[in-house]
Amino acid sequence: MTDHDHDHDHDHERTVAPMVDEITDFEVLEIALRELCIEKGIFTAEQHRRFTEFAEQIGPTPAARLVARAWLDPAFEKLALSEPMAASKEVGVDWMEPTGFGTPSDFTAFEILADTPDVHHVIVCALCSCYPRPILGNSPEWYRTPNYRRRLVRWPRQVLAEFGLYLPDEIAIRVQDSNQKHRFMVMPMRPAGTEGWTEDQLAEIITRDCLIGVALPKPGVTTNVITETRPAIHPVT
Repeated sequence: MTDHDHDHDHDHERTVAPMVDEITDFEVLEIALRELCIEKGIFTAEQHRRFTEFAEQIGPTPAARLVARAWLDPAFEKLALSEPMAASKEVGVDWMEPTGFGTPSDFTAFEILADTPDVHHVIVCALCSCYPRPILGNSPEWYRTPNYRRRLVRWPRQVLAEFGLYLPDEIAIRVQDSNQKHRFMVMPMRPAGTEGWTEDQLAEIITRDCLIGVALPKPGVTTNVITETRPAIHPVT
């Protein structure tokens, strides 16, 4: 064996093998369904790419603005709690056609859960990971984990404490379980120290985690707020 042959074999041994064993059943199903739809002409590979890039850029900014506006305008707050679909349109999100492609999974009953001094809401999907994507964007990874989904419904105070949220015993915690056709969003209470703030200032402190219910808005805390997002309308062609 020559030195060249030896080097070639050595390099071959160091080649990383494809991690096919790490592909989940859901990923296999998605690949098969996507390729079948492309083959049948339902959509093209290019259309799928544009839709994927568009969907990944939807964030929670419209929802934060909805809550901020409700804090400032009692009439809008009443609309948000009684007709959340209509209130969503006021901040640029149309649940009837959230992406321009009419994805059936996003046509749902939507409800906004308002916190009170006595009740704190938090959302979960114990069965899978249903989430109000048109107005909150894609769900965080931890929201989809069995660890969060199974434990929150059994030990909500312990799970919230792991997020750094410690609520007094006198405040009841209401866990709202989403399902295939129902989506929920939390409207937290306006924190002290924000008197005289504008809608823009208030929206900055309403983070994604606040809208899920695992955090409370605080002046100066803007973690997880996505400032540059696309509204849930037709993607640019």
